[in-house]
Amino acid sequence: MRRTVTVVAHRGDPYRVRENTLASIRSAVERGADAVEIDVRLTRDGVPVLLHDSTLKRLWGPDRPLTDTTWDELRVLSGGGVPTLAEALLAGGSHRLMIDLPGATASSVRKVVGTVHECGAAERTYYCAGSDTMLAVRAADPGAEIAMTWTTSAPPRPTLIDAVKPRWINYRFGLVDADLCARVHRDGLLVSAWTADTRVTMRRLIAHGVDSITTNRVDALYGILSAR
Repeated sequence: MRRTVTVVAHRGDPYRVRENTLASIRSAVERGADAVEIDVRLTRDGVPVLLHDSTLKRLWGPDRPLTDTTWDELRVLSGGGVPTLAEALLAGGSHRLMIDLPGATASSVRKVVGTVHECGAAERTYYCAGSDTMLAVRAADPGAEIAMTWTTSAPPRPTLIDAVKPRWINYRFGLVDADLCARVHRDGLLVSAWTADTRVTMRRLIAHGVDSITTNRVDALYGILSAR
């Protein structure tokens, strides 16, 4: 049976390979991901790189804010482990990348969107974050595909939907039920859910009618969908 749910790898394949690295992106693709979600921030000198946290401490050791770190310094501090967005776009090949933008500003959004276009990757890239950041993406790229993150079961205001023009509404998995999916679909939008890591939760979301699931366990989700 044809798979109808998009498999999105959360930060790559983090249970096997360190998150937000080129190796993690490649591992996720090899294990069946349709798209890979990555987190992008800017270094002090304005280079878009893959890092979820505002500091290097959790993943790379130094308790140093990325905003105080140049690209050249980051390469040394991470041992070359933190890739640029341009490198990640290349590593993803023809697969789609879902760019999350933690801590974004209007200027950093413009830089990220500009890099995507410079790399010729606009057609296989989409963006997720809260509504303020997605408004900045929409301003930077009127044609961008957007998965607007929404953290309540109450629907977004119609005026906000009109301004952001998302293709997806991106919900935390615990908020999703069949009624919510039906309502979003009636509005002509798609439902994505994050971050589901147990098979029970994955099956529940599929039964409710989601269009996309973001997971740290790509192989588990791919296996469930393939078996259908």
